[in-house]
Amino acid sequence: MSLLTRKIRSNVGESARPYFIYKTFTFANALTVSVPEVLGSQYGMYVWPCAVVLAQYVWTMRENIQRKKVLELGAGVSLPGIVAAKCGADVTLSDSAELPLCLEHSRRCCEHNDLPGVPVVGLTWGEISPELRSLPPVDIILGSDVFYEPEDFEDVLVTISFLLRRNPSGQFWTTYQERSSDWTIETLMNKWNLQCTDVSLDVFHANKKHLAGSTLPGNHSIQMMIVTAQTMM
Repeated sequence: MSLLTRKIRSNVGESARPYFIYKTFTFANALTVSVPEVLGSQYGMYVWPCAVVLAQYVWTMRENIQRKKVLELGAGVSLPGIVAAKCGADVTLSDSAELPLCLEHSRRCCEHNDLPGVPVVGLTWGEISPELRSLPPVDIILGSDVFYEPEDFEDVLVTISFLLRRNPSGQFWTTYQERSSDWTIETLMNKWNLQCTDVSLDVFHANKKHLAGSTLPGNHSIQMMIVTAQTMM
């Protein structure tokens, strides 16, 4: 199992007035989502290729997620979460509690798509915080590009494991960009009683250079998997 890329973020430009570039994504000519990117700011405020692929999967599974409790981790511009909310899911967005600008931007993206009521919470991976504990049991966890630095892998999986223990039938849908064949989370998955199933992109029509009417994902090597709690034998 090889992994993965995450948005690297910094607080550069916190005092500067943001300048927005709007990107539009259209799914099957039926749903259009427009999200603002903040140029010259945190990388979490850009749309990354994996987010478009995950949003495509959410759209494909739209009938299955209606009225489901959905949480997006590391949401940033929140494209997958916004698509889920537009498809009738009960969505909560989250990003690191240490990145208030990303949390503010997630709220901005929701408001721009007429979803002002979607809650946005600060969750730092690996921390069993009061905010994490206060969440209701989650049916589906979304995460695009939530793996990048190997030292972060376990923190992500600690959070996933906690959420799946609260709802053993829940699932973590994640997309990642293959960067190195030397990176693996197999041992950590076993440690935290998790298992995964790979999802082929062609199953949900995401094996394209131009997806959802955008220039993304391009020629990126993107993979998807679904993580669940290990079943007891």
